[in-house]
Formats: sequence, structure tokens, C-alpha cells
Amino acid sequence: HYCSSMNPIDVNHKFDLVPDSATGTKRAVMIGINYVGDSPGELSGCWNDVLNMKKYIMDVHGFEEDNIVILMDDGNHTEPTAENIVNAYKTVVAEAEDGDAVFLHYSGHGTKIRDDDADEADGYDEALCPRDFASAGMIRDDDLYDILVKGCPDGVHMVSLMDCCHSGTIMDLPYIFKADGSQTEMILDPEMNIEAFIQQISGKLMEFVQKKLREHGM
Repeated sequence: HYCSSMNPIDVNHKFDLVPDSATGTKRAVMIGINYVGDSPGELSGCWNDVLNMKKYIMDVHGFEEDNIVILMDDGNHTEPTAENIVNAYKTVVAEAEDGDAVFLHYSGHGTKIRDDDADEADGYDEALCPRDFASAGMIRDDDLYDILVKGCPDGVHMVSLMDCCHSGTIMDLPYIFKADGSQTEMILDPEMNIEAFIQQISGKLMEFVQKKLREHGM
């Protein structure tokens, strides 16, 4: 799943994790959860995903260690509890400024849970499963939207890589692109309650959505 400063993606042009326009600080929040000891449900590759991507963004894109926050259930890093994940997301958005680039990486379980505010056409929210999901609950797509999308300052380039089940609309963004050879541009997510979504948004995202709706005669 990918989102970038709430602007449309031209799928025919080269994608940059950090575009030339992002001349400020490069920040990252990287989460890997193996759910150690859970049976069933324990994973084996999520820590490696995070460490490999950390090396990549540092070596190739110039991210500095001091600006990378890592949460993993390996006993050596901050525990990826619901509270710690939400706080890490809130902090990176609060610290971001115009010209910054933000990279978010989540590797772990994702799920669907009953929608509690009637904004999902299928009746279910997508959600992340923190390490303590059994006691603290899931992190809903509604929460991610409020923290990361709605809260993202203008001029910040944000890329979110969600390696989990049900990640296609985990950020509650209205447009999707499936790289299966059948699409050449982003399309409206047919399962999204677009009227409920419009009631939540403003600014650049509102302008973009209204423009797309006009183009599609909606």
C-alpha cells in the first residue's frame, strides 16, 4: 500500500521513495512483529524485513540512524505494543515539516474487524495487530487515517509500506491501484463509502477527491 502527500500517483512515471522536492529531514518508523510464542500466529520474517529495509533506506536514500524509529518484539528494541505504535506514528507526524520525507514500514499481521462507525461499505474495518492485540485491541484504519493522513502536514512526502493481510485500504485512502496488468491508473475503491469519507476530509485531499469525482461524472 502506498500513499504520498495525498497527491495522485502517475503510474507511468518513475516512483521515488524520496523525491527531489523532499529536501528536509528524512524520517522513518519501522515496525516488525514476529509474535514470538504465539501458537498459532507466530511469524518468522518480520524482523528481517525491517532490518533489510533499514539498511536499504540508509544506504540508498540517505536516512540517518537517529531519525529511524524501530519497534520489534525481539527484546532489543521498543516493544511494538498498540500504545507504542500509535505514539511512534503521532510523533513522526508531529515532528515532520514541509520538505521532509517520511517512510513507514509495517511487517506483521493484519486483519478485518467489525466496523463501528458505518464508514465501510463491507461492514468491516481493516486493522493492524500490535503485539498486545489480545489485551489492547487492534489499530483500526480509521485511527491510521486520523493520525497519518489527516494529521500529515502540507509539503511532507509520506510513503507507507504495509506488509500484512488486508493492507489494500489500511490507510483509508479512496483510490487504489493493483499492479496486476489490468489497471493503468488509480481508481476509486469500489468498497469505500465515499460519502462518509468526504465528510472527514478537507484541504488538498478534498480538492483531489472532488476533481476525480467530477472526472468520473459522480
